[in-house]
Amino acid sequence: YSLNGDRGVIKQLDEYNLLMIEQPLAPGDLVDHAKLQREIKTPICLDESIVSLADALHAHELGSCRIINIKLGRVGGHTETRLIQAYAFEHGVPVWCGGMLEAGIGRAHNIALSTLPGFTLPGDVSASARYWDEDIIDPPVTVSEKGTIKAPTGDGIGYEVNEARIEALTVRRETVRLE
Repeated sequence: YSLNGDRGVIKQLDEYNLLMIEQPLAPGDLVDHAKLQREIKTPICLDESIVSLADALHAHELGSCRIINIKLGRVGGHTETRLIQAYAFEHGVPVWCGGMLEAGIGRAHNIALSTLPGFTLPGDVSASARYWDEDIIDPPVTVSEKGTIKAPTGDGIGYEVNEARIEALTVRRETVRLE
């Protein structure tokens, strides 16, 4: 969408009392997101716009959004994720964990991330069986009948890597030596 061409359509979404509108405009357009957020009651959630703590700071300062979607892979890993999470929590900005097409190891990290303070909205994490006949972790991630995922309490990511499954999926090995 664009602010000039689609403003009316986006404003009409307020009638539906949505939890949020995710990334309605171009990722780099924090200024127009801020203008739009001032004109609508539905919270804007920024996703692709947030790739660093600096982006989260700018978006918050401009009023570009009221919610942030954090994806571990998009922001570069745990360090940047925790910085964004801490900033958002300190400033009362709700966050939620967005998923991509992760195998079990990535999915386990998303589950752990979703347990941090400030992650108050349902995440984008699903059961292993949604995408994989057999995942590369044990046990596989499952979703209860109520739509919840029980976060593991053990050390690390809380799941065991299924080395036999990884071996079965391996098609080639390369060795890189640093001298």
